[in-house]
Amino acid sequence: MNKKIKTLFHGGRQAFSVSLVLMVICGFLFPILLTGLSAIFFPYQAEGSLLKVKDKAVASENVGQEFLEDYYMWSRPSAYHYNVYTENKEGDKRYQDGSEFPGIASGSNNYAPSNPDLIKRVEADMQDFLDKNKGIQPEDIPTDLLTASGSGLDPHISPESARIQIPRIVEASGLSKALVQNIIKKHTDEKLLGVMGEESVNVVKVNIEIAKEMGLIQDE
Repeated sequence: MNKKIKTLFHGGRQAFSVSLVLMVICGFLFPILLTGLSAIFFPYQAEGSLLKVKDKAVASENVGQEFLEDYYMWSRPSAYHYNVYTENKEGDKRYQDGSEFPGIASGSNNYAPSNPDLIKRVEADMQDFLDKNKGIQPEDIPTDLLTASGSGLDPHISPESARIQIPRIVEASGLSKALVQNIIKKHTDEKLLGVMGEESVNVVKVNIEIAKEMGLIQDE
């Protein structure tokens, strides 16, 4: 065999061997190791941080949901409606507003500030909020209640956005103002180490507790 050909053959075999070894290590052994360690040291997070009622998973604390009822706290806008949809007997899937559900997705519309579709969407959301929250002025609405997150699945809102919804929730749910305030306080995440990030309220956790207090779901 020609020396040059032998060199090429030897080099190709080495490249193949290295690729195979790295594929086994990085594509199999390393993920298995991380999965095993996470299951041992962080079992709750490894299983998806699932929130359960009667041992049945109803949500993940890290993924938001779309809530439309007046007695629930509302989430931020989402281009994909938090993937919440209904399905009829024919298998037709639609978002809660009646638009077609194209499948599980995340992200945002990435509209430029000058895009008329963004202006139209914000104006519609603002008007809906004002209609359902009497006595609120447009300038009182916190920004995050009118802007979508990058993923469209963020379960958190600011404490200001939570507090401004309290009167509507109290009136629609029949729960006391003090109780709703305590629920919000209970599910408010503080700044990391007291200095990093911002305080935030987990909408999903708040609404699960509101549903329990209203008797809509039973935890026993």
